[in-house]
Formats: sequence, structure tokens, C-alpha cells
Amino acid sequence: MALDVSIRPMEYGDVDAVVAIDQASYPTPWSEQAYRTELRNRSAVYLVAEGWDGRVLGYAGMWVVVDEMHVTTVAVASAHRRLGIARRLLVALCREGLECGATRMTLEVRSRNAAAIALYEQLGFERQGRRRGYYQDTGDDAVIMWQDDAQSIADCAEGEAT
Repeated sequence: MALDVSIRPMEYGDVDAVVAIDQASYPTPWSEQAYRTELRNRSAVYLVAEGWDGRVLGYAGMWVVVDEMHVTTVAVASAHRRLGIARRLLVALCREGLECGATRMTLEVRSRNAAAIALYEQLGFERQGRRRGYYQDTGDDAVIMWQDDAQSIADCAEGEAT
């Protein structure tokens, strides 16, 4: 199912919608203040996926440090999952990072989140390590994943509209 979605920078006015998605997606969501602080962080890039009606359907964020992009968070509203929105957000993040001079991308993902791991592997991320008990809220391990050729993410998705 194709969905009319645009990807754009997160704004302060998006924070309430982002927090609502975050609360529905994670056992320990970020606070409103955490997102407001990230929007002021010069090393951070945060994007939202906006539906045709102006509703925020998902979001993603990362820090760009020297030549590395570190994905900090990705979530899509439950009613809009498995429609390619998270993939489009990650591709858009990657393109932003490439413009800042970064060439590699990393993230941690809950070891039980098979859908997210599959998406990251489709984008060329490889499992590089594990942090035992990383997620204190559930005790889940984190799988550390890297994509050493971030340009390939942008290239493989060149035909996608953002």
C-alpha cells in the first residue's frame, strides 16, 4: 500500500505528536524535554514523516560526530507500520549525514526486535556486537549494527521520493 508521506525536519510543534508515538512504541519513552533539547543540539538531526493531512506518522533522529552517524531513535505510529515509513526516514537521515561529511552509520536495536533488525539488514547494516542487558527497562540485549558504506543506503533508495 503506497502512502502519501513527506519527510521533513522535526520542529518544536511536532514534539507532542512525537512523544505520543514514542510512548506507544517504547517501554521507557523519551520526555518532551529530551526532544526539545535534541532539537537544540547542533550535532543532532531529527526528522518526521508527515501524512497528507499534516499528522506526524513517524520520526527518526541521529547524532553526526565527525564521519559517523549514530541513530538515536526511530519509531512509526502503530497504525502506519510496515508501510516503508521507517525505511524512508532512515534513508533521509543518511542523506542528511552524508551532506555533513559522515560516511558510516551505527545504531543499537533491541535483540528481540526482529522487524527492525530485518529492516536494518536490508539497508546493509551488519551485526557487529551485543550489549548484554543494555535496555534496563526490560533487560533486553542491544545488537550493535554498523553500515560502513552509508552512501549505499542513499544509492539503493535513489528512486524513492522523500
